[in-house]
Amino acid sequence: MLKPLLYRSAAELLATILAGRQPADGQMDHFFRSHPALGQSDRGFVAETVYGCLRHRRSLAYLLGDESAAAPALVIAYLLTEGGYSARALAESGIRSPGVDLGMLAARARSPQPDAPLAVRTDLPDWLLQRLIPHYPEAELLELAAALNRPASLDLRVNTLKADRAAVAARLAEEGFEVAPTPWSPFGLRSSNRVPLFSTAAFRDGWFEIQDEGSQLVGLLLEPRRRQMAADFCAGAGGKTLQLGAMMANTGTLYAFDVSRQRLGRIAPRLRRAGLDNVRAIAIAHEHDPRIQRLRGKIDRVLVDAPCTGTGTLRRNPDIKWREPDVAQLVAAQKNILAAAATLVKPGGRIVYATCSLLHEENDGVIEEFRATHPGFRPQPAAGILARRGTDIRMEDDALRLSPHRHGTDGFYAMALDLDS
Repeated sequence: MLKPLLYRSAAELLATILAGRQPADGQMDHFFRSHPALGQSDRGFVAETVYGCLRHRRSLAYLLGDESAAAPALVIAYLLTEGGYSARALAESGIRSPGVDLGMLAARARSPQPDAPLAVRTDLPDWLLQRLIPHYPEAELLELAAALNRPASLDLRVNTLKADRAAVAARLAEEGFEVAPTPWSPFGLRSSNRVPLFSTAAFRDGWFEIQDEGSQLVGLLLEPRRRQMAADFCAGAGGKTLQLGAMMANTGTLYAFDVSRQRLGRIAPRLRRAGLDNVRAIAIAHEHDPRIQRLRGKIDRVLVDAPCTGTGTLRRNPDIKWREPDVAQLVAAQKNILAAAATLVKPGGRIVYATCSLLHEENDGVIEEFRATHPGFRPQPAAGILARRGTDIRMEDDALRLSPHRHGTDGFYAMALDLDS
């Protein structure tokens, strides 16, 4: 029998997330801290239910016959369709919402809906669906949407400064956690279950970091070498910075720039744990900060992991699709950031532009304009670069295009461009 407290907690948390602008994971952490009576298994149930409602909000609302269905009704619809509860079980638990007929809803849930609109079948908002339709046949769009609406696997990146992939897998197995090599990244491991790997001794000793396999492939495109100068232009909390530092064998100089001092501040303990001391983390005011200008034409490798809509990460962040972003504003910022970062590249050096977006205007659109105004930068085939790292992955053109339905990763776009000597 479902405890009414759990239903009420899920409905309250879902309503808070849908009404707010903050990321769901942060709001969820705050909610659980303010509800200490919820035990670990209770929190797991609430989190899974809320994320399920966020993934399938549109089809749940369609089932309810109400596009603006409130959180309590959405939770009930989810429990009936995905949660394994019958209408009788919910009624006996005292679970109800005004205007929701449990028996009728359960009957509709059992009936196929072949004539449902594409937006319902994909569980995507109009702003996103209309941008994807021109680039995918309907059958593939349904595959992509289905993959985006499934929870992501848990991917690890082995810290090659301290161990190899086999050693990390063996140590985690000793601690009771089974992982397997990822299919593309040479230093990736994957757990099919969301398990508490942060509590392991292997993590505390800096043997690995949590990092999606797609993100690891983006870092590989930069190919930083020992004793070079490199820059992570939009470093955030430093996930890719840590990877690049390890690829440089903790030699040379790696700059980590970001406009958020708070995000960048999280990198210090991660660097210590990883055993990296070749990183200089610098909070900047904007992409034209004077501290950047001093490095013009001096950097061998520059990574621009640009701020974007994040549409490739919906497996992990399903809440963001229900908050329409200002795409035009993001694209303008991406173009400015890429142009500013390109001034750092020395002749013969490389810049990699990347997003975790599925949108053409954030990806090819930005690169097309950049190439038109920067003819000295030449695209380098992503598949060829990755082949040198032992990764046999096929791409349609020079860009790296990753998606969950094709590659089992988050959605990423990346283009490597070398500056003429």
